[in-house]
Amino acid sequence: MAIKVIRNRYLICSGNLKLGHKQSGVVLIVSLVFLIALTAVAAALMQNTTIDMKMSGASEEKVVATQEAVSTIDEVIYKEVTQISGTNAFASEIAKFPLSPVVSSASNTSAEITLANPYKIAADCPHSRAASSVQVFKCNVLKVQVTRLYGRTNKSTIEVNSGVSQQLLNVGN
Repeated sequence: MAIKVIRNRYLICSGNLKLGHKQSGVVLIVSLVFLIALTAVAAALMQNTTIDMKMSGASEEKVVATQEAVSTIDEVIYKEVTQISGTNAFASEIAKFPLSPVVSSASNTSAEITLANPYKIAADCPHSRAASSVQVFKCNVLKVQVTRLYGRTNKSTIEVNSGVSQQLLNVGN
């Protein structure tokens, strides 16, 4: 095999190349097989990436809907406690429950205040650090329930519940 050095420092090998030799095409076939395999792998990866993007978008939407529902509970409790006109629903008589659904400012969200005990009687208050005589206070134990629709077609729901114990003066005993 002879190597010739040309002026521009390029190497030329002359020895194994023959002009009359026919190539069989094995390299072409092998390269096409590799090309098809790599195309299939690339298509699978792109499909997985698309699915991952959809899943992360749906997960983010669920987190946002959950946070909106929790914020709506805070809003409902704040509005009931600080309202100027009307009565505090937490201090209402038990006979008046269930109350009409509370309207919240968030879209696709409904809130409802219901009794937590099914017997519709004033229950003893849960233990607290505040000092009081026994049986002087009774409590309305209520449940604030917020339902939030979310998703592309609003078919998914998030439901957040919160318990409220409102002290009432026991005038019956």
